[in-house]
Amino acid sequence: MTSAPAPLPKVPHVAGRILDAQLHLMDRQVLDHDGVPVTTVDDLEVSGPALDEDIEPGSPAPVLNALLTGSVLGTRIFGGRPPSSRLIRIPWKDVAEVGVVVKLGVKGEPLDASWVERWVRDKIIARIPGGRHDPR
Repeated sequence: MTSAPAPLPKVPHVAGRILDAQLHLMDRQVLDHDGVPVTTVDDLEVSGPALDEDIEPGSPAPVLNALLTGSVLGTRIFGGRPPSSRLIRIPWKDVAEVGVVVKLGVKGEPLDASWVERWVRDKIIARIPGGRHDPR
C-alpha cells in the first residue's frame, strides 16, 4: 500500500491584498488620477530571484517595482522581447488602485508613457467632428 501524501504547510498570513500579476495587472488600461487614459501594462519590473533560480524557503518575496509599457506589439506577434531600453517605467509607488483598470495617483500628462495616447488624441481624435470636446 502507498502512504498518503504529507499535508501541505499552512499558508502564512499576508498583510494587504494579494495580486495575480497575469490576472490583475497585465494588459490592463492605466488611467491617471483624473481618469484620463495613459497607457496599458505590457510587463512588470520585479526584484527578487533571477529567472530559473530556486527560491529558498523563508527568503523574502519578490517585490513589484514598476509597471512597464512600450512598443511591444511586434514582439507579441513575432515573438521575442523588446529591449529594456525601449520600455517606459511607471513606478509602483505611483499606483493608487488596482481594479478593472489600474489607476495612478499622479497626473498622466508628464509621464513618458502617455505619449501614444496624447498623439492619438491630438492627431486623430481631434480631427473627427466633435472630437475636441469632452463627451461627459
